[in-house]
Amino acid sequence: MNRVIAISAGAVAVAALATACGSTGNNVSSSSQPPASSAPAASGAAVHTASSKYGTILVDGSGHTLYMLTADTGGKSTCSGTCAVVWPPEHTSGMPSNSGVTASMVATTTRADHTTQVTYNGHPLYTFVKDTAPGVVNGEGITNFGGTWYVVGVDGNAIMAAPAAPSSPSPSPSTSGGGYGY
Repeated sequence: MNRVIAISAGAVAVAALATACGSTGNNVSSSSQPPASSAPAASGAAVHTASSKYGTILVDGSGHTLYMLTADTGGKSTCSGTCAVVWPPEHTSGMPSNSGVTASMVATTTRADHTTQVTYNGHPLYTFVKDTAPGVVNGEGITNFGGTWYVVGVDGNAIMAAPAAPSSPSPSPSTSGGGYGY
């Protein structure tokens, strides 16, 4: 009997993940693997900066991209359950260390599950399960779980697009004699 309940609960969890990820925009597929552990970090987290195609962005102590969710308001996270599996909150057990950022913008908030999450400029911070290595930015602009996910700039605001590439000068016509470019 317990085995049947456990199997049924697992099937419901997989179905919930697939349904929750099926919203509009760039979506996370239901094949996303949950992080190795969703437990809070054993010590304080870190907020640093790194260069990316989006400019200078916030990263965690391991160099993984940090994101904000537009649905979060008032410094409180709206991401829990399946959302927190796909977008793990940046947990901490103390004040996060930081470098390259405005220290006064680094803070924490208490989540509904009573864990502590890192914030920057009042935005709760998250990583993304599909960012499998430092420097990877696969979560930018994804719309799901009630909002849109963006990388966070050093100013504490969402970066909503990569900066435009500088335009290259157009080739100038030949000024050699002979007309017709000869």
